[in-house]
Amino acid sequence: MKKSIVIVLLFGFQIASAQKNNYSELIIKKATLIEQKVIAWRHDIHQNPELGNREFRTAGLVAKHLQSLGIEVQTKVGVTGVVGILKGDKPGPVIALRADMDALPIEEKNDLPFASKVKTTYNGKETSVMHACGHDGHTAILMGVAEILAGMKKELKGTVKFIFQPAEEGAPVGEEGGAVLMVKEGVLENPKVDAIFGLHLYSLMEVGNLSYRPGGFYAGTADFKITVKGKPSHGAYPWLSVDPVLVASQIVVSLQQIISRNVNLTDNPAVVTVGTINGGNRTNIIPNQVEMTGTVRTLSNEDEALIFSRIKQIAEKTAEAAGAIAMVELPYTAKYPVTFNNIELTKLMLPSFTKISRCRKCSINSSRYRLGRFFVLCSKVPGLFFRLGGMSKGKDPKTASPPHTPEFIIDDAAFKFGMITFCNLVFDYAEGNKKQH
Repeated sequence: MKKSIVIVLLFGFQIASAQKNNYSELIIKKATLIEQKVIAWRHDIHQNPELGNREFRTAGLVAKHLQSLGIEVQTKVGVTGVVGILKGDKPGPVIALRADMDALPIEEKNDLPFASKVKTTYNGKETSVMHACGHDGHTAILMGVAEILAGMKKELKGTVKFIFQPAEEGAPVGEEGGAVLMVKEGVLENPKVDAIFGLHLYSLMEVGNLSYRPGGFYAGTADFKITVKGKPSHGAYPWLSVDPVLVASQIVVSLQQIISRNVNLTDNPAVVTVGTINGGNRTNIIPNQVEMTGTVRTLSNEDEALIFSRIKQIAEKTAEAAGAIAMVELPYTAKYPVTFNNIELTKLMLPSFTKISRCRKCSINSSRYRLGRFFVLCSKVPGLFFRLGGMSKGKDPKTASPPHTPEFIIDDAAFKFGMITFCNLVFDYAEGNKKQH
């Protein structure tokens, strides 16, 4: 009798295990069926990019699709953000999935049938617009995930929040936006989120690869502005001036010594980059002042404090030595901490990554120089952010264009893998979550 019970229990366990794993195969089938639809969405969004807090067309496309699936939709969250709420037929946790929607003020140089030709005004200046960071793909992937999960509502445990975030690259000067504003407006509440997942397509990693890192993943950042005030003069009489162009140039060069001589790079990497420098309006006039802006990326509070102090010291003392004045604004418009992957959540989802990759291409990523505003969301609830390869198979990473460049490109083959990854994380987290609901 006992032997029979054991056999029955074992048989029952095998059935339960099979049923538990059935969703992975179903997800693959569903992702395959809608792959071309997702690619078409991505091409459309890529061809019609919009900057932060101006994602009106993209938000409309997202909202219309979610509504067509019977998903509860909230619009204008954080200015142009869209939130979808899908309640599964079974009790379980509240899981959030996030995608960003905004593009960048960059002129596209790719020879693609869906390349962007869009121009707009950004912070008072005319600029071209391009999806040069993969956000068009993130949006299309999450739209596909919403369709797959809505079709699996009967099997779904808990609730899924689809967060389509605007202004990941920052809102226009003088405006609030992005994840910070969405959190202020309650995006993680009603219902309260238990865990959140985000992905980022990466143009320097081959399609089919996935990378993650427990703990600090993407660097914290702050921007800065340095204004150098000198004394103007005719360009033919430089001895009558205090040349702010020369002083600014010396400051730019000296700032690079912070990383090479002040930061212990064996502990953590860091970056100081000057991105703009503006001054003067004629070849033969030494101007009164020069303005420069840049960014700082760090992976520890100690390094951040050191670099901030050195930037201020170098700028002010270099200017003083030349008889000029340097005014440092740091942070200037924004400051964000490190994106931190929850250790326990990462450990819990590692089997999912291993299963999804189906090979030994699921690797720990050691490149942490970029920032995603995902930190705002994962600082409030346990979060896990990871990268998916977007480079065409067989391509040399040295010849691929990095994010935020005019030649940035993502292979269409990445989107199916993205959908499969997100959907498996939802089901696996719901299965492994021990919280009572």
